[in-house]
Amino acid sequence: MSTQAINAHTIDTTSYPYIFEKNVSVPLKNGSFIRCNVYRPKTSAPDAKHPVLATYGPYGKDVHYSHFNPPSYAEVNPDHKTEHSAWETPTPSYWTQHGYVVVRADETGTGQSPGFLDTLSTATIDAFHELIEWASEQTWSNGKVGLLGISYFGATQWQVAARRPKGLAAIVPWEGFSDFYRDACRHGGILSNAGLDTIWKRQVGPNQYGLPGRAARNRGDDTIEGSLSADELAENRASSEDGPRKYRFRDGDRFASVNFNLEDIQVPLLSVANWGGILLHLRGNVQGYIHAGSELKYLRFIVGRHDLPFYYAEEVEIQRSFLDAFLLGQDRVGWSKKGAVPPVDLILRKGNVGFNDPKAESQFLRRKENEWPIARTQYTPMFLHPDGDLSWDKATDLAPHKVEYQAFGGANDGPAFVSFTSAPFDSEKEITGHIVVRLNVSVSRRRWQWTTPTDMDLFLSLRHLSSTGDEVFYTGTAGDPAPVTKGFLRVSLRKTNPQHPRHRPWLPHRDYYSTDVLPVIPNEVYTVDVELWPTNVVVQKGERLVLDIGASELPGSGIFQHNDPSDRPESVFKGNNQVHFGPNYDNFISLPIIPNSA
Repeated sequence: MSTQAINAHTIDTTSYPYIFEKNVSVPLKNGSFIRCNVYRPKTSAPDAKHPVLATYGPYGKDVHYSHFNPPSYAEVNPDHKTEHSAWETPTPSYWTQHGYVVVRADETGTGQSPGFLDTLSTATIDAFHELIEWASEQTWSNGKVGLLGISYFGATQWQVAARRPKGLAAIVPWEGFSDFYRDACRHGGILSNAGLDTIWKRQVGPNQYGLPGRAARNRGDDTIEGSLSADELAENRASSEDGPRKYRFRDGDRFASVNFNLEDIQVPLLSVANWGGILLHLRGNVQGYIHAGSELKYLRFIVGRHDLPFYYAEEVEIQRSFLDAFLLGQDRVGWSKKGAVPPVDLILRKGNVGFNDPKAESQFLRRKENEWPIARTQYTPMFLHPDGDLSWDKATDLAPHKVEYQAFGGANDGPAFVSFTSAPFDSEKEITGHIVVRLNVSVSRRRWQWTTPTDMDLFLSLRHLSSTGDEVFYTGTAGDPAPVTKGFLRVSLRKTNPQHPRHRPWLPHRDYYSTDVLPVIPNEVYTVDVELWPTNVVVQKGERLVLDIGASELPGSGIFQHNDPSDRPESVFKGNNQVHFGPNYDNFISLPIIPNSA
């Protein structure tokens, strides 16, 4: 590999309906640089200035969408199938047509940007901050930069916006988590390993700077300065798989280094949350909206897969109308006038339309709200009964009893989860908001078991049954069938912090610090409050709800499995898990019921 940076900057003014600059070098304060592609509108005025949309990420600025994910690209809105389409980022042909410059940068250590690969790190946000300020100062820029992108390209928006870089005018984090620990890595303290592993192995690792043979594998161009050896590649990366495994708590170096305050965000924002994103992004989009310090902030809910809705014509129009208001000063809707646009835009999941069917899902109606959570919410408990019922009525004169299920059990050891099912609803009820499940649990050794359990993991799913008894599935992240919502908790991390300003009865706050670990002693009963991720479902007359409680992964998690043996060793978790009932043990799910009259 060449030890000198090579100037590979090219400009193409004739091949496309926009000006295409490739491999533009952006200097960094640490003495290094990153490379980006710049797509500029063609204009008769040589000194024309335009607003800028910037993305910064590890998936490859030169990797075409059709190569990155062929099945997804086949289903994308045809208007966004172009020569420069890229996964989860704005389409240059569309945005340049509407007067925007698009800047697409390779993150340090990926694609054509040299350096140490360390995704979602402080260094990531440092360089993104500098890219935004650089874009705001270019001769073709009007000084205003917006951020728009899905997933990784949404998650980093929260952090960099909290830094308040010069020129940043608005952000649209589209399905982008805002809390690296709670949303992405450790759900209730339990490692969400399979999703992280998949993203690293399939999406990030193959794009490392200096990796040989990228062009032959359709992963963009080969590295401009040449290839790195296997040892050099290893020395120049921190796998995004390893940090969350090594650091179990939020005060560990990997997580503490990227903690930030959402309240520091001041720019206008449009947070787009997908009801089906119950294992990665949904929670963070909602929390980001709630706690951001922006005076002008909006929360829009969508349904469908993770990849496609971003490019739907109606959603692109929402994106453009919002960005036009703050980057061009053209406010056709009222985004820039506080109170002119209701800040919350719900989509209501009513009816069994199937899953992974955009046309069918278009039947879901929308409703505007003035706040989140909805002010008229009636938090209403449904009580768990030891016979498996889920009831609006609390059990009376109940003798002590426990319901048992197995952690790491064999085929003859009994069930790995228990279910509590409601009677058919006698009237329609809308559930929209945050859910908490109160449980009284314990763990014990099984007969003939040689190890003693010292911890307990709780996996919860809320499911919806139609009047005919069929499960109503919703669209998960990858188009897979998903339940209404899920929740998780490691019982040793049950401690809450009621003094924290974010603690609410409908959303208990946990710090997840190493100092918060509490003992789990066999046969001791612990009362825990389990957060389920925010949701919406309309349960119609005759339909039912089911709450599943398990000791391991329940159906509907897709690729986001929690099954790393180093995080969940049998020696720690194997045993009998119990839910206790009796005069001192109320078990219930608190549902956010929305009255019929708005």
